[in-house]
Amino acid sequence: MRGLLDRPAPTASAALTLRRGAARVLLDNWTGTSTVPSRTLYPHQWSWDSAFIAIGLRHLSARRAQRELESLLAGQWADGRLPHIVFNPALPPDAYFPSPDFWQSSRAGRTAGAPSTPETSGIVQPPVHALAAWLVHRADPAESRRRGFLARAYPRLVAWHDYLLTRRDLGGGGLAAVVHPWEPGMDNSPCWDGPLQRVDPAAPDAYHRADLNHGNPADRPTDLDYGRYVRLAADYRDAEYDDHAARHRFAVEDPCFNALLIVSESALADMAGELGRSGAPHTARAAELTRRLVSRLWDDRSGLFRVRDLATDALVDERSVTGLVPLAVPHLSRDVVKRLHETLDGPHFKAPATQLIPSYDVTGHAFDPHRYWRGPAWFNTAWLIHRGLRTHGLTAQAERLRQGFLAEAGRSDFAEYVDPVTGGGRGARRFSWTAALTLDLLSA
Repeated sequence: MRGLLDRPAPTASAALTLRRGAARVLLDNWTGTSTVPSRTLYPHQWSWDSAFIAIGLRHLSARRAQRELESLLAGQWADGRLPHIVFNPALPPDAYFPSPDFWQSSRAGRTAGAPSTPETSGIVQPPVHALAAWLVHRADPAESRRRGFLARAYPRLVAWHDYLLTRRDLGGGGLAAVVHPWEPGMDNSPCWDGPLQRVDPAAPDAYHRADLNHGNPADRPTDLDYGRYVRLAADYRDAEYDDHAARHRFAVEDPCFNALLIVSESALADMAGELGRSGAPHTARAAELTRRLVSRLWDDRSGLFRVRDLATDALVDERSVTGLVPLAVPHLSRDVVKRLHETLDGPHFKAPATQLIPSYDVTGHAFDPHRYWRGPAWFNTAWLIHRGLRTHGLTAQAERLRQGFLAEAGRSDFAEYVDPVTGGGRGARRFSWTAALTLDLLSA
């Protein structure tokens, strides 16, 4: 695979240096079957990470990008869910917590159809996978057809979406709910603070936080929050991952999660057409989901989408980047797009030191420029918002965001995220989705 680094690209010398650096990160983080987000902090395969990684890998090797997604799909459960972690059996159990011994997927998940191998977690992450699969196919359609990539991936992705829109429609409003703060991918967002108050934390001596072995405690979720995460995961496991039988003390409808479901439904329509089937059911479902997203989660007063807490059936009064990601949905009304654009340009998401978008309102009561999703600016959400800006013809702002993204990726050594106040890189370095999405924006 060394030749991937030398593959010519139509780019200036500075961009070529950035491209080679990004490619090196992905090569170094490749395990032989998939790509780890980070060799230290995240040593297994993560669900939405692999989707973003495949989007970048397609610019180096379409076949490797296909294998990235196929490896993840091999961990799919019979009920359709794609677990948020597929564990590498070659690693020791204490390489990450919660470990396979905690999730017990092959035992506790047997009724829900968990595979006997590989071991996985029992929760999910945002459904960006169909979009990734479609972009990977388009990178080299001949290779994709030769390998039957779409023909094998399509029914699995349909089953994944069906799971979310049946078993996870916990609010009865036609949107997918998440039942753990790790599921929407924005682990310790202030949006979860209120709903988490209902959760008693697990005892501190019941687990050991492996994340603090490699991460700065000032950057990571607090011990109190982490104890609540462990309690929720243990309760879900003890209910055998049955979405109807489990007592969900945390259940919310998240804008980013559902927006990516809409975008991926549109990708399934494109896949169906490529496979000689009708894409109309997916197009109709995307349109209905868009209507439900707006009717249930749009807050015109604040100009962004909000999280709905299903225990109270009320919108959570926090401004988060999750409320801006629906800009990626293609058929929003002009009024909604205009209001989102205004919010994106307004004081709540204007970072002093970066063109990237803070993960939380910089004027908000819970803003913390260092602590994970409570303020730092992330590269994956910037990529999604860039895609949304281009989708709706806001090309000048999209280009500013693209240039800012590339500058920060290079300056921070492909950091996990960036301090929006100082511009300094935070979290893990040589982070795979940062490198992968850098490759994609270099090719835009």
